[in-house]
Amino acid sequence: MKTDNFADRAAEWDSPSKIEMTDKFVAALLKKVKPRADWKALEIGAGTGLVGLQILPEVKTVVFEDTSEAMLEVLKQKLTGSGNAEILHGEVFEYQKKDIDFVFSCMAFHHLPDIDKTLNHLHKITTENALIAVGDIRTEDGSFHHFEPIPHTGFDTNELASQFSKAGFEVLSAETYNVLERERTPGVIGSYEQFLLIAEKRDE
Repeated sequence: MKTDNFADRAAEWDSPSKIEMTDKFVAALLKKVKPRADWKALEIGAGTGLVGLQILPEVKTVVFEDTSEAMLEVLKQKLTGSGNAEILHGEVFEYQKKDIDFVFSCMAFHHLPDIDKTLNHLHKITTENALIAVGDIRTEDGSFHHFEPIPHTGFDTNELASQFSKAGFEVLSAETYNVLERERTPGVIGSYEQFLLIAEKRDE
């Protein structure tokens, strides 16, 4: 079993800055996508549900996926009485049904080792004309995670759009919606652009 890298952070995850960051993502998302009441949605990297719980009332079901059991335990405590939520502890590849109408993810894609594999899998499990909404940071120097080894130091949205296209999606937009300010090195504040990419599954 993989180490839960968020085990010691889950309880304190919902900080004011995290809530503000995810609220901005949801606001930007809802300007681009109008969720439908009959949709089944999937959140990649759901964490404690700061994004997904805001989408949940707008759709039929949300599948909250995360590799961190500790984060999902915090989410479960918030879900009391929410019958339209499903929890998936593990990688997104473990989801095999072909019934997802909408996929969304906030600041989780840079933790995914293989973007092409992920997008190909999303193409398999989504319905016709399904929408994908990815929020993440544009390419940076590694300081966002204090130079810890992670799969991606942000993304070039042109390159990411090309990957979406190869996987069978049409990118509708990729725009900056926020700039995060955080300490990049002790005493030095860095600015990190967050983008929102919206893609639609093309007709097969």
